[in-house]
Amino acid sequence: MEFLTAFWSGLEPTLSITRLSAIWLFPLSLPICFWAAWSDMRAMRIPNYSVLALALIFVLIGPFLMPLPEFGARLVQLVVVLLVGIILNAGGLVGAGDAKFSAAAAPYIALGDLRFVLALFAATLLGAFTTHRLARRSPLRKLAPDWESWTRQRDFPMGLALGGALSIYLGLGIVYGS
Repeated sequence: MEFLTAFWSGLEPTLSITRLSAIWLFPLSLPICFWAAWSDMRAMRIPNYSVLALALIFVLIGPFLMPLPEFGARLVQLVVVLLVGIILNAGGLVGAGDAKFSAAAAPYIALGDLRFVLALFAATLLGAFTTHRLARRSPLRKLAPDWESWTRQRDFPMGLALGGALSIYLGLGIVYGS
């Protein structure tokens, strides 16, 4: 039994995000992530107010959770992701709301966790896509029959995956953060 305990404890991930940051940022960002996901499924739009609220929370709380040089670097992440998102949007690869939400979410992610977050996002995207496509073909669709995302055959409400991935990351940061 000790072997299993030692083996399992060696598998526990340690994230670069601090527990303190995750404890504060998770409950403040969760309703916004839910709002973005719900709005994107309902109208295929992520409201600008949700993006601004997500960014504002980080700007107001971040300086109290991390050293100022790290806080500044995280704001640079926002700018870089926004620029990449603008380019991808101009190329028709992502929606404008998706690009803006990604940029507002970028400073929440510790740079040392980038590979983990990309894998987490991929898994969340697969789960969200599968769940959305199954739900629109099931009786669950009757709960929200007027949602725009049900009728768009080629489009997917990426806010569902983006908000979900950020929330899961911050939740895991509470448990596995440094």
